[in-house]
Amino acid sequence: MTNLVVFTITFALVFYSTGATFIEGFVNYSSWHLIGAEEFATFHRFISPRIVAFLVAPMLLGTVFSVLMLWFRPRSIPAWTVWLVIALQLVVWASSAMIRGGAGFSDTGVNGFLPGQYSNRRAEIHEKAKT
Repeated sequence: MTNLVVFTITFALVFYSTGATFIEGFVNYSSWHLIGAEEFATFHRFISPRIVAFLVAPMLLGTVFSVLMLWFRPRSIPAWTVWLVIALQLVVWASSAMIRGGAGFSDTGVNGFLPGQYSNRRAEIHEKAKT
């Protein structure tokens, strides 16, 4: 019974986190070009605690429960698949740390770009990809 409970909680957390990440990436980030440079710092301060509460915390719990699945998992789930999930979660955490932390996510935007510059650069990349 414990194995099924751990699996169910892990599945729910990972499923939720994946959906929340897609919303953040495809809805929130794509709207940055609508935010003026002066307003971006206020926006960032507003959204940051919500990102921690509704995205980072569930992802962290999902990672913890994924590790627990090394010991508590249904027999039909092989250990190598759990290790694969943990490895992929580590890729997500490492890329998040590099993009947001190490690469300088600040009140001015990603990597020092202002929101308009960021979306303009993305538009340039998309245009080049079409040709």
